[in-house]
Amino acid sequence: MAHGMFRPRRLREKPLLRKLVRETALAVDDFLYPLFVVHGRGVREPIAPMPGQHRFSIDELVKECKDAAGMGIPGVLLFGIPSEKDPRGSEAYAEDGIVQQAVRAVKNTVPDLLVITDVCLCEYTSHGHCGVLDGEIVDNDRTLPLLAEAAVAYAEAGADIAAPSAMMDGQVGALRSGLDQSGHSGTAIMAYASKAASALYGPFREAAGSTPGFGDRKGYQMDYANGREALREMELDAAEGADILMVKPGITSLDLLARARQRFDLPLAAYQVSGELAMIEAAAQRGWIDRKGAALETLTAIARAGADIVITYLAADAAAWLA
Repeated sequence: MAHGMFRPRRLREKPLLRKLVRETALAVDDFLYPLFVVHGRGVREPIAPMPGQHRFSIDELVKECKDAAGMGIPGVLLFGIPSEKDPRGSEAYAEDGIVQQAVRAVKNTVPDLLVITDVCLCEYTSHGHCGVLDGEIVDNDRTLPLLAEAAVAYAEAGADIAAPSAMMDGQVGALRSGLDQSGHSGTAIMAYASKAASALYGPFREAAGSTPGFGDRKGYQMDYANGREALREMELDAAEGADILMVKPGITSLDLLARARQRFDLPLAAYQVSGELAMIEAAAQRGWIDRKGAALETLTAIARAGADIVITYLAADAAAWLA
């Protein structure tokens, strides 16, 4: 072997040496924890395709949020499941909607925990699409005021961040102007900027009851084959006033995260989605992979690619592992 050859292994032999030179340090401060909230009391209903995850009634949700805050998790991302659905998704923006009630309860009990609210109509519409319909097409411009109305309702209830996920053109601008005009200029927007039409959302749709009644969402969610278009979506959302840009799904968007990190100064978020969770859990249950190892490796990869914020159903587990 040549004299003076560089040996990368020198820095790998001892655990503390590996720790000393580690480039990406995953921390509990990076996590947002997505949670599902339903009407009722005493409900902690397991979600079959998402082992370890539950639908919570508000009283149980508050307990989960107290536990999350106690572990140092900075925030939760709330998804609501309404009592009734209609073509316009009315409970999304009703004053007494399930998410609005949940935000108030969480803020009353754990005031310092950040509450982020997903802003979309798909869980609330009878047809399961992300906006109001014109025939069988989602009407972009008629949907925007309803999304803004929902964001304002969540802000009124005490939400810290609105996270529009409907993939309507102009949704960030609509939310920003709606929030500003209603006196909520301090409410931040985390834009689902690059959100692909992905096969990995299946378990979520079962959890939230948001499977489209017909067709699919490829007419408004992004084609996952398009990287340049993803960056253009981020540019548009940044120009409309987004405070944080998100990519989704996380693991299949690592290249987009890396490119976005070079291009934008805004904080970047990535969502490790339900299907990514399901793959880890299913393989681990069969003994095919190590659950903790696979979870931490995938979360670290998302952070390494450039995410400042990692949205993951494994937040509580990862917080315990990292403690």
